[in-house]
Amino acid sequence: MDKYMPILIVDDYKTMVRIIRNLLKQIGFDNVDEASDGSSALQRLREKSYGLIIADWNMEPMDGLQLLKEVRADAKFKHIPFIMVTAESKTENVIAAKEAGVSNYIVKPFNADTLKQKMISVFGHF
Repeated sequence: MDKYMPILIVDDYKTMVRIIRNLLKQIGFDNVDEASDGSSALQRLREKSYGLIIADWNMEPMDGLQLLKEVRADAKFKHIPFIMVTAESKTENVIAAKEAGVSNYIVKPFNADTLKQKMISVFGHF
């Protein structure tokens, strides 16, 4: 896993963006951009190449599941690993995300070790 790869955090809650950014920094990742919703994330994806997307589920106007579906439907982006972050651990949400092609799923709250383990499961190594 390239410690310099660009990572895109997508969340409409600034505090959560800061938390995820700090957790990534703790595990050695500093090349981090952010977007406040799915629409702005798609715009960022068109401007720059990312090695990982970490997106919240609940956002307006485009939520994380819609963003995931858009990413997986686009040949330029569909290869990018996508980790969904949510406060919901409902089985139907996990199933919907898996069916849409999510790489992994994190339920809030979580720590740096949890994030690292999810990234290892996505990339196969660290």
